[in-house]
Amino acid sequence: MNGIDNWQIDSTPTFMADPELYPDELWGIEDPRITYVPELAQYAIVYTAYASGGPGVALALTKDFRSFERYGVIMQPEDKDAALLPHRIDGRWALIHRPVTASNAHIWISYSSDLRNWGGHIKIMEARLGGWWDANKIGLSPPPIHTPEGWLMIYHGVKQNGSGVIYRLGLALFDLNNPEDCLKRGDEWVFAPEEPYERFGDVDKVVFPCGYTLAPDGDTLRMYYGAADTSIAMATSSVRMLLEWLNEHS
Repeated sequence: MNGIDNWQIDSTPTFMADPELYPDELWGIEDPRITYVPELAQYAIVYTAYASGGPGVALALTKDFRSFERYGVIMQPEDKDAALLPHRIDGRWALIHRPVTASNAHIWISYSSDLRNWGGHIKIMEARLGGWWDANKIGLSPPPIHTPEGWLMIYHGVKQNGSGVIYRLGLALFDLNNPEDCLKRGDEWVFAPEEPYERFGDVDKVVFPCGYTLAPDGDTLRMYYGAADTSIAMATSSVRMLLEWLNEHS
């Protein structure tokens, strides 16, 4: 498999909702963001669990994507768009996530010593106001990318207008040792629905990535994203190019 073509789809899902043991998954699960955690020698899967109370952030660990240790919901509704950083920050695990209030949705970070109990909640980036492309509602897209300059975040902004909503992607950079500190944030979006399969589907005008791969060169980025909630697409880029763009447009 090269990550581009000749995909094979398993006959059964790798990871399914289990509402009998985890009632918070009654309406299903979605949007997994996967981080390899060297200290645990496991992959952390942070996903959205849905039930009547709304979406919550849930966590599972796996070594082989066949057996899973489920932690259940670690952030109560309404909360989603979450990913775990791959190593501890000052001795604590760090979780990026997006709780929702009555009017706005901003990006937060929280900390834990055991991956189960979370505190130290700090808002790290606010949705802008007014006519901005990322006004009122933003959220993490794939897990942050570790670069020499900082944590490179690809995030989505949701613009509401008379014809509905449009999901677009922007960039921000956070300090490696203090991920609460936003060093740079782009003023413009960098990726938006343009192709017909991105503009028309179950939910029109949506590009929504949850994962990426980096090539062995450490620079070539392959971003996998949902297109109009109907299909899965891939786009390629360069980490170096994204950082250069952010330097020029922040």
